[in-house]
Amino acid sequence: MPEFPKEMFHRLEAARVVAGFSVDKVEHAVPLAEALLAGGISVMELVLRTPAALDALRAICEQVPDMLAGVGTILTPGQVMEVKDAGADFGVAPGMNPRVIRAAQEVGLPFAPGITTPSDLEAAIELGCRLVKFFPAEAAGGVAYLRSMSAPYKHLGIQYFPLGGLTSDNMVAYLKEDNVPVIGGSWIVKKELVLNEDWAGITARAAEVRQIVDGI
Repeated sequence: MPEFPKEMFHRLEAARVVAGFSVDKVEHAVPLAEALLAGGISVMELVLRTPAALDALRAICEQVPDMLAGVGTILTPGQVMEVKDAGADFGVAPGMNPRVIRAAQEVGLPFAPGITTPSDLEAAIELGCRLVKFFPAEAAGGVAYLRSMSAPYKHLGIQYFPLGGLTSDNMVAYLKEDNVPVIGGSWIVKKELVLNEDWAGITARAAEVRQIVDGI
């Protein structure tokens, strides 16, 4: 694999939005995941940018089984094994590293590499990827760029997972593209809400996003 199993892809497609976040304290992981679920967001991307990340992932996988647990910022083959062992359902990276993709294939971790250019995309396709992370989406040119860049590959059925600069204001434009089953972003989980343990605040933000998605 890095291809996503059909059932998991359908869960992503149904969710439409993935909440990205980092965790500084392991004890915040479970209430944060539960707060997102309560607001209607059932897929996450926990990024490997803090020392607490792997233990936070383990806690969520063990205690919040209804959350589809994705992990982002996977930069090395070693991290692929670590997140697989910790229970991750899928992995995501900001870039297109063949060694990381091959490691994901070896351990059976569904994986979406990051692409920005046609060359990135062709390298991902060559390695069997059919769902790719379009990053950084807004900085690269947004929906107009994605539409233009992806056009020559449309017949291959490639699906895109845009992240980077997405907000409640621009997410709908991406989700209306027929090759965008799901989008991701860090705007839902505000750092200060986590630091203040304002789980109700995170639930409210998640519910707002869910309402927008359901209205499309």
